[in-house]
Amino acid sequence: MVAGVQIHSKVAPEAQEQILTEGALEFLARLHRTFEPTRQALLAAREDAQRRLDSGVPLDFPPETAHIRADPSWICAPPAPGLEDRRVEITGPTERKMVINALNSGAKTFMADFEDATSPTFANMITGQVNLRDAIRRQIDFETGGKKYKLSDKPAVLIVRPRGWHLDEPRVTIDNTPVSGSIFDFALYFYHNAKELVARGSGPYFYLPKMEHYKEARLWNDIFLFSQSYIGMPHNTIRATVLIETLPAAFQMEEILFELRNHSSGLNCGRWDYIFSFIKRRRADRTAILPDRKDVTMTSPFMDAYVRLLIKTCHKRKVAAMGGMAAQIPIKNDVQANEVAMEKVRQDKLREVTYGHDGTWIAHPLINQIARDVFDQHMLGPNQYHVLREEWSVSAKDLLNSQIQGKVTVEGVRSNIATSLAYSTAWIAGNGCVPLNFLMEDAATAEITRVQLWQWVHYGVRLETGEPITPEYIDKLVSELGPEVKKLVPGIKDDQLSLTSEYLKAQVRKPWPSEFLTSDLMPYLAAQDGVDAKWHKSSL
Repeated sequence: MVAGVQIHSKVAPEAQEQILTEGALEFLARLHRTFEPTRQALLAAREDAQRRLDSGVPLDFPPETAHIRADPSWICAPPAPGLEDRRVEITGPTERKMVINALNSGAKTFMADFEDATSPTFANMITGQVNLRDAIRRQIDFETGGKKYKLSDKPAVLIVRPRGWHLDEPRVTIDNTPVSGSIFDFALYFYHNAKELVARGSGPYFYLPKMEHYKEARLWNDIFLFSQSYIGMPHNTIRATVLIETLPAAFQMEEILFELRNHSSGLNCGRWDYIFSFIKRRRADRTAILPDRKDVTMTSPFMDAYVRLLIKTCHKRKVAAMGGMAAQIPIKNDVQANEVAMEKVRQDKLREVTYGHDGTWIAHPLINQIARDVFDQHMLGPNQYHVLREEWSVSAKDLLNSQIQGKVTVEGVRSNIATSLAYSTAWIAGNGCVPLNFLMEDAATAEITRVQLWQWVHYGVRLETGEPITPEYIDKLVSELGPEVKKLVPGIKDDQLSLTSEYLKAQVRKPWPSEFLTSDLMPYLAAQDGVDAKWHKSSL
């Protein structure tokens, strides 16, 4: 319909017809042609930055932006309608039933996730757009097993997370180049819904993932300005919360806020991706080896420092400092185990609110009341912007402090392998949000398991038994744990498990770990969607 734009998949034709309209594709093409060169330059800059880190140049706060950090006069935009009080935010994929349940959960906001909680099959990405469009217009319902789901009178405020800058959308090419997954998700949602949202007293609100440099935030801000002008909407209507979930971004929090200041609604502690990035970016640093995943907690020195800096930074600039995810889900058949799990949630949320966070994340509707009670008790106003924490001082050394009590154990290795295989296999089967052992796992937690296994093999880490972790040891456990993985994720196919098993075995043998498993496995989804191999890069 639009010159230079090609759709390479015919899945979900009815949904495609509703979402991939001529006007939407024209907008998408304008964004792609204007901003794709900048995206590619920024991705190349990431590679250059990694080479510097590998050569031993330490991370530090950028000297060229010291004047921004030192200037006390600038603050960000005031909260937009519906974002004044964000004490509990629920997150989840854009699947229709999940959208209804999340909006009805009682949480203040719902982050509808096109990224880590969604497997990006083309059907998922397009029908997810339909589901959000219908929810905004209060036209969404769902029925299964004789049970009907529909929206309550006062649903949560909707925030959307598009995919990260690193991901392509190979099912759509413009001028023979795959479009950015970030721009694709943003463009379709914004084009179809921005004016409707404002008319209903809200606005187009976003969560922005996995940025590594303030210039990546500048790119988003430029896209916001272009898009608002394109549809005739006043500038500064959009609001965006940035997830600080990469190690380099932790050194540029103020700069990221500054770039987005007229569209900013704060920062979020994307804790699981942050651990993943901490390992990946310090891949050449033997001193950054971390113990079992369960031992890397929010009280670990580098995690505690990052949280303190985020809260102090946000409140200095008068925006929300959002806490991290409670991954626990209710354990329905074991009262005692459930109480232990829920107490972990309470303690986590108590730490967040007493530190000064303005809100927190949950993954399950039944966790809402626990988190809400803690924040209601300790946060008397709509936020804690007044908690400046000027007594806190966080240095570069603090952000890099990896001295954590803990060991690498047989159980830790087995758990990482099982989680990595179970999630990756579910992901290529079309499910990006998987309950495993009463935790809601998404791509971020799977990434931690993958790079930890690589790190332990690469540096010849020894188990508590004295046995070294070798590629052959990983191979043996991968084969052993196959039947367990099938039980964890019912319905997965042998060929899918075989693919992810071979992928994991190859990963621990690489000189450096892959940047993202989602990038590695995307060609499989593209092929399943009928896309010719020339439109995607396969590393499998």
